[in-house]
Amino acid sequence: MKEMEYDVLVVGGGPGGSTAARYAAEKGASVLMIEKRQEIGSPVRCGEGISLGWLEDYGIKEDESWLIHRIDGAKVVSPSGFTLEINAKMAGNEVGATIRRDFFDQMLAEMAARAGADIMVKTSARSLIWDDKHNVAGVKARCNGEDCIIKAKVVIGADGFESQIGRWAGISTVLKQGDIATNFQYHMIGIDIDARFSEFHLGSIAKGGGYAWVFPKGEDEANVGLGVTLDMIKQGGEPKRLLDRFIDKHPELKKGKIVEQVAGAVSVGVPPDITVKNGVMLVGDAARMADAITGGGIRNAIRSGKIAGETAGEAIEIGDISHINLYEKRWRAEMEDELYRDWMAKNKLVTLSDEEFDDLISALSEADIENLSVYEILEVVKEKNPKLVEDLMSFL
Repeated sequence: MKEMEYDVLVVGGGPGGSTAARYAAEKGASVLMIEKRQEIGSPVRCGEGISLGWLEDYGIKEDESWLIHRIDGAKVVSPSGFTLEINAKMAGNEVGATIRRDFFDQMLAEMAARAGADIMVKTSARSLIWDDKHNVAGVKARCNGEDCIIKAKVVIGADGFESQIGRWAGISTVLKQGDIATNFQYHMIGIDIDARFSEFHLGSIAKGGGYAWVFPKGEDEANVGLGVTLDMIKQGGEPKRLLDRFIDKHPELKKGKIVEQVAGAVSVGVPPDITVKNGVMLVGDAARMADAITGGGIRNAIRSGKIAGETAGEAIEIGDISHINLYEKRWRAEMEDELYRDWMAKNKLVTLSDEEFDDLISALSEADIENLSVYEILEVVKEKNPKLVEDLMSFL
């Protein structure tokens, strides 16, 4: 059986994995990143909307090869059609541009390779291997159709929503049904849209447990999708049926042609109690770090990947693998409050009726909001609808 040995093994070639591999390699560690598919970034299971302001913090330069359409802002639409228009800076992590996600992921992998990381595709981890002190010693894998062993001092699990690495390491990543969103999306052309804005449609169209979206990819094309939490689904195929119903109600979309469809699931919960154990670290979707309100995970995967990669590289540099336990403290200091706040907000939003969504969006659309902060939102809604503010205050 073929054997390889590295300081750091990263399992998964998405944004979190490539970022972790890159930063560990920049610290001088020998790094291998493995990806079970034959091509990094494919198939795409993503709405492909991101904000742009944070990219430079990670040395990522905008490039037209993957940045295909810039967005001016977002429209948040209530069930009765009340619309709140906000600029890209205020709109959050899914607004700013629509990207080619496969090309974006490949670009991140290339950055990791240039930093010195090795990359193997068509390579899937089958189990962890352990030393006599029950610390991780690598993985057993299937490498291009053959069994192999990859020895490593640190294993970083970047294997997404269905992560096996965390489970094998004894890290519980079990989610409640209400903390899992199932999504269905079409790539549509020949539609009538305002290509300057992404759209987010709230309310019973997604059974109150999600939202529908329109992410423009050009003047007459967009990713049009819908996500709904698993606890709202009563029978198979429901996200597709809900999306089809949404499109049928919008003539500007119904006239279009479907050229691609994708389905998937994402965590809209909170990270597990631990994300480091016995030489294993979890990043991105494997660590349940997606935004609970939107389901977007690219930015948080890259944020956590950087922290994990740097911490793993430091551990190798000083010769003390227990140093990776600092990852827990570091990512939580930077991200945990934000993740829990969004999760609490999501849990409240899913309880609002269509009438309450109408009241909320109507009140906000009539106000002159300069900063989309929780405080300013509550001040506006308090003036227009004091009862709704009482309800919203219950989760703050």
